[in-house]
Amino acid sequence: MSKRAPRFASCVPVSALASLLAALLAGPSRADALTDIVPTIKPGIVGVGTMLPTRAPPVVFVATGFVVGDGLSVISNAHAVAAPLAVERGELLGIVTGSGSQLQFRTATVAGVDREHDLVHLRLTGAPLPALRLATDTPAEGSQLAFTGFPLGMTLGLVPATHRATLAAIAPVVLPAVNSRALNARAISQLKNPAFGIFQLDGTAYPGNSGSPLYDPATGNVVGVINMTALKGTREGAISSPSGISYAIPVQHVAELLRRGGAAK
Repeated sequence: MSKRAPRFASCVPVSALASLLAALLAGPSRADALTDIVPTIKPGIVGVGTMLPTRAPPVVFVATGFVVGDGLSVISNAHAVAAPLAVERGELLGIVTGSGSQLQFRTATVAGVDREHDLVHLRLTGAPLPALRLATDTPAEGSQLAFTGFPLGMTLGLVPATHRATLAAIAPVVLPAVNSRALNARAISQLKNPAFGIFQLDGTAYPGNSGSPLYDPATGNVVGVINMTALKGTREGAISSPSGISYAIPVQHVAELLRRGGAAK
């Protein structure tokens, strides 16, 4: 009686095995990209605020900022520094670095403002800080991004926190219908200018995150600036409080602001 040869499952093509192996090898490295890049991002993250020695507390946090260029330029949201300073009482604008009991306040001056895109360029003196790089390409919709900043300000101490976000859409800023009672200088200016594209993110940002850099986790290059007020009362009513939808100003407008201010990118 002849013996029957053992039966084996159908062979998997070598090309399919190679593709599977490549995917397994690439997956973890991509997932770990953010953990590798965060330590290089955090030194360039600063708090933006004001200091008044006779006030308690003397330093008031207003937004997150990040260092660019030669290490003496800081980018944040213009609305964060819109309130007039009590100059007669000695109030100063500046940035906050360090953590815990080692906080340091450095004075800054406003080198440029882009109110249409809610951006401000602050200029420091003294020793430069670690700077972040600006991206030159626009990320594609669906890109996995991240942002680092101070979601709760100084409530829990000045501790940078990182959040992941998907670029859900690149959408034009849509203004609500404006009646005569709601018209003001800013509304009139916005109505005259064509809508610009803004990044809609599938990620939660908090008011303290205003001014945080939005970046590519693989390279650390900044692609946008988190903004909490550009669309308040327009696209999502929930923009005034934390929600699953956040927005960021594309970094091209940062580059334009820096060029006008004569600072290196």
